[in-house]
Amino acid sequence: MVAFLASTGLASPSHAISGSVRVSIAKAGLVVGAGAGRGTLSFRHRNYRFTVRGLSFGVTAGASINKLVGRADYMNELGDFSGSYTVVGGGGALLGGVSGVQLKNDKGVIITLQGPKAGLELAANISTVVITLDSSHSTPD
Repeated sequence: MVAFLASTGLASPSHAISGSVRVSIAKAGLVVGAGAGRGTLSFRHRNYRFTVRGLSFGVTAGASINKLVGRADYMNELGDFSGSYTVVGGGGALLGGVSGVQLKNDKGVIITLQGPKAGLELAANISTVVITLDSSHSTPD
């Protein structure tokens, strides 16, 4: 019994790793919105570039530029970051404002972002965002 308790005390659960994210996105639309941007993921002391492309359906009117920062949680490996993310939300900007969003993909990665928004926009929609990671080019963090 003592050996069993000692062995279970030595076992440690695997912990998912978080990374920091910076992204700039330009979007526009009327009913259907579209957006694209570029960003950087800092993960395990390396910086990786990525692209973002998105499409939203719902109430969308206007255009905006967003510069967001945040984190990506629940990543077990670099490959978990790429993929299709969904988000349900809304927001608005009249010349300027603050934006916040949380995205989740099918691998369980949750990206939480916030930052300034410039433009004129009103949105309440369901969005799909596709992130493509360029893991061939990385730089030290």
